[in-house]
Amino acid sequence: MISLRRRLFLILLVATGVIWLSAVIWIYQVSRAEVEHVLDTRLQEAARMVDSLVAGHMPSSAPEPVVIPGGETTGYERQLSCQIWSLEGRLIARSAGAPEEQLAGPAPGFSERVVDGERWRIFTVDDAEKGVRVMIGDRLGLRDQLIADLIKGLLWPTLLVAPLLGLLIWVSLGRGLRPLGDITAALKARDAEDMRPIDASHAPEEIRPLANALNALFAKVEAARQQEREVTAFAAHELKTPLAGLKTQTQIALATSDAEIRDGALRQILSSVDRTTRLVRQLLVLAKLDAGSPTLPASPVSLGDIIDEIGTIGGTTPGCRVVVDPMLYDRRVPTDREILTIALRNLHENAVQHSPAGGTVTWRFTPDGFGVVVEDEGPGIDADELPHVRQRFYRGRSRSPVGSGLGLAIVEVASARIGWSLYLENRPEGPGLRAELRAPALNEAPSQV
Repeated sequence: MISLRRRLFLILLVATGVIWLSAVIWIYQVSRAEVEHVLDTRLQEAARMVDSLVAGHMPSSAPEPVVIPGGETTGYERQLSCQIWSLEGRLIARSAGAPEEQLAGPAPGFSERVVDGERWRIFTVDDAEKGVRVMIGDRLGLRDQLIADLIKGLLWPTLLVAPLLGLLIWVSLGRGLRPLGDITAALKARDAEDMRPIDASHAPEEIRPLANALNALFAKVEAARQQEREVTAFAAHELKTPLAGLKTQTQIALATSDAEIRDGALRQILSSVDRTTRLVRQLLVLAKLDAGSPTLPASPVSLGDIIDEIGTIGGTTPGCRVVVDPMLYDRRVPTDREILTIALRNLHENAVQHSPAGGTVTWRFTPDGFGVVVEDEGPGIDADELPHVRQRFYRGRSRSPVGSGLGLAIVEVASARIGWSLYLENRPEGPGLRAELRAPALNEAPSQV
């Protein structure tokens, strides 16, 4: 893979070359037009001047044309070629450098013609009063040489400056990319545990987005590691209690001959197993959501069917009644069934566990139909604790004996994965909590707690 410095160097070098080439072409076109204009003007002036110097009628009986002395010189000092013809078509006079063949036709004005293998640009003046036709010509090859020499004069300095310009570009790129090299060296010098943000306060503006992205990545990695440590520590602590209880109750059941005591110990064992099972399941679900496992394509699902399935698996508090609005069965919502089931299961378990004996857990659509609401008749959540109940392992004052403080945290993560939002508030008409999950279409409707 070519380095960034070499790539930028080549790009700048090619871009500079293209600009220079375009400038040379432009200068060539402009210079050619200007030179032709100037030389054409010179042809006109010379022709009129010669015509004005012709004194009277030129003799028409001279056996040979008059050759005007002066000769030719080389380079740009080479003079214009002049011919003076009678209107009858006889050569009267010509300059020393002019050919004997007629330069142009009888038409006055500008014309171009090939004479003796050379292309000429000629201006013709007819003077009927004097009976002469004056032709002043200029070789086009000489004009082309003049323009070529002009372009060469521009290109030679360019060729001499090009290596110096390339060196300056290379050095400038090295200095411009030095902050990137400094950041790279600083990162190489760190160990794997160092997640401190990169100091980009003095970095160029173009490098700051990269540094900010790396800092955001470091923050995410550090947060993930912190969550992993918290989950590990909490799991170790939470599993320690039920496992110790299991061992104690098992020893009691084995040691006693009293059937009532043994049945009580077995019930305690069953309760500990349920709590441990739920904790392990919640930890696995949370780990899966944190890992960002790919979700399935959205498909229409029945919320009522999901709630029935959850109630069948999870059971209820003795004497707790679950009421599901029939509309939840009739209407289907497009979403990921697996992740929505995770969110609804934890909301259902949370509502059932906090409901008193004889209480009611109610599921229904929101009035606008873009959300689902579950209400219980438990103690609710104190106002000062509402902002914290989504935190992992936060159990609050009204904690459930089998709770682990992960239920609402799982609902928050799962709903965010499918674009839904969780809103919590205490029921205004009585004791209990009202939890609402809203679909993406109207997530902004209520104010989130």
